[in-house]
Amino acid sequence: VQLQASGGGLVQAGGSLRLSCAASEGTFSSYSMGWFRQTPGKEREFVAMITKNGGIYYGDSVKGRFTISGDNAKNTVYLQMNNLKPEDTAVYYCAARSGSGSFAGRSYEHWGQGTQVTVSS
Repeated sequence: VQLQASGGGLVQAGGSLRLSCAASEGTFSSYSMGWFRQTPGKEREFVAMITKNGGIYYGDSVKGRFTISGDNAKNTVYLQMNNLKPEDTAVYYCAARSGSGSFAGRSYEHWGQGTQVTVSS
């Protein structure tokens, strides 16, 4: 499956963005979908995932602010990000895994190209 992430940009602290991840083929019935982020010099960080069984999980730093959802008809997964903080600044990647959900990025087989999110203070 090929993934195309979009929706990043520059936003002020407290603002919102919605990221999209369009898949080239069926998503939720076949794949667990995750969002990860990375900043230079830091390890990739788990943000959120929706498993092929419908489970939804969030990283501690985004709980209560971010929401992951999906539209099966559009083969698209979304990440709604509210109350953004400067520390949310990163390149955000979507990923797909054919197995059950995982918090470990290395277990995902397919990755999108990343979209930059910059939050100014």
